[in-house]
Amino acid sequence: MLGTKILASGHYVPADIVTNDDLAKIIDTSDEWIQSHTGIKERHVSLQGENTSDLATKAAERALKDSGIKASDLDFIIVTTFTPDGLAPATAALVQRNLKADKAWAYDLSTACSGFVFGLSTADKFLRSGAYQYGLVIAAEVNSKMMNFKDRTSTVFFGDGAGAVVLKAEEGQNQVQAEAMRTIGNAEVVHSGRIPSLKKISADNYPTIDAFVQQGSQVYSEVTTLMPEHIESFLAEQGLQADDIDYFIPHQANLRMIEVIAKKIKQPMSKFVTNVENYGNSSSAGIAMAFDQLNQKKDLTGKKVLLTGFGAGFTYGSLLLSL
Repeated sequence: MLGTKILASGHYVPADIVTNDDLAKIIDTSDEWIQSHTGIKERHVSLQGENTSDLATKAAERALKDSGIKASDLDFIIVTTFTPDGLAPATAALVQRNLKADKAWAYDLSTACSGFVFGLSTADKFLRSGAYQYGLVIAAEVNSKMMNFKDRTSTVFFGDGAGAVVLKAEEGQNQVQAEAMRTIGNAEVVHSGRIPSLKKISADNYPTIDAFVQQGSQVYSEVTTLMPEHIESFLAEQGLQADDIDYFIPHQANLRMIEVIAKKIKQPMSKFVTNVENYGNSSSAGIAMAFDQLNQKKDLTGKKVLLTGFGAGFTYGSLLLSL
């Protein structure tokens, strides 16, 4: 039976770091407020002209370097993002070009902050179908370009970055053990990049998009209520309890939010992999980058890792890895 194996991972963040004190110079906020409410100390921001496809390419190059395969071996590339370079061509197509992955087809997948979980789930199905041997999943975001820097309720949270995994179809145990994906249609709690329709035909018409907007207190309340229940019920369906999981990698939205989730499922924070302190909320890239950070530090052989994402849409889901 064909299964999906993770061959390697990699991540990349822009060189420029924006601290809380830097933001306090332009927004009515402070380092103390940001850290106490979010746990975020700093974030990496793309200020040197790197767009989402550039970050994605560099993360992919690092993963490919450790994978033992070449870009030309790839059958497909999936980029999960809700801050693409543009609506067309797909950011994934630009990555395919950059990598010279001439054999690979490529497309974008957009489920906001839960994107990496949905992307990895999708790639798993392609590989287990037997039609493809090698795949690349990248979560990449340049959130900074979508921010309204007068809106402190959103801007202080976000950073830029990308994470990637190289996957192989292989006979034997599937490392992607189980999954659960959900959508609750709610376009108001979080949205970004809306393009209004026309009201009349006019020579003055020109496309515009809106900045990122979130109802922070509502998001916090819904996530800290829904996600612990989701995690426990998902694990119970697999005949597992939270104690059986070696590492939890949640969406890196807010350290305080993650702490509440950990407390509700009665697990120590030492089992939660986080990078939000230094990377900020990097949307779909946060889980992918945290997985790479864990993968580089620990021998994950025989370990159970739970990836849990939640984001605009409202989308959420979990994916259980048995490595």
